[in-house]
Amino acid sequence: MKTAYQKMVAGDLYHPTDPQLVAARARARDLCWALNAAGEAEQERQRQMLCELFASGGDSVIMQPPFYCDYGSNIELGERVFFNFNCVVLDVCPVQIGSFTLFGPAVQIYTAMHPLNAEQRRQAEYGKPVKIGSDVWVGGGAIILPGVQIGSRTVVGAGSVVTRDIPEGVFAAGNPCRVVREITE
Repeated sequence: MKTAYQKMVAGDLYHPTDPQLVAARARARDLCWALNAAGEAEQERQRQMLCELFASGGDSVIMQPPFYCDYGSNIELGERVFFNFNCVVLDVCPVQIGSFTLFGPAVQIYTAMHPLNAEQRRQAEYGKPVKIGSDVWVGGGAIILPGVQIGSRTVVGAGSVVTRDIPEGVFAAGNPCRVVREITE
């Protein structure tokens, strides 16, 4: 039988009040709180917290606090990912982000989903993973919804709501986010 954590990362219905999940979220919130409170002179301490928070990439991520996430352990970063101020990642399912990807301020990435049926929603939730390629630039205030994949070398305009997959090498923007044009050299 699967644990609540195994169900959660697989995208199955799970109970978020499971003690293991509550403890894992508390760990992430404590790390985020400490990271967000650390001063500029505490670079080494911040780096240690980032390595502890993320599944991978904490050793090279560039972070402008504050930053918030549910678990952190479900976030896999490539090399030198950049998060500007006030980014939020709800990582109940895996979030994979490729190398050299940039997030403007207040970008939000959601993997958490809730059943449409109210009675079911009171007891369980589920999620869908998000995958973002390398060399992507996501403009400030953009929201990336559960299950979305964004191809490498793509630019997502500020304030966009990404509701579906975006291919590689394009500029996309709007609500809902749509491809505007290919990016050419």
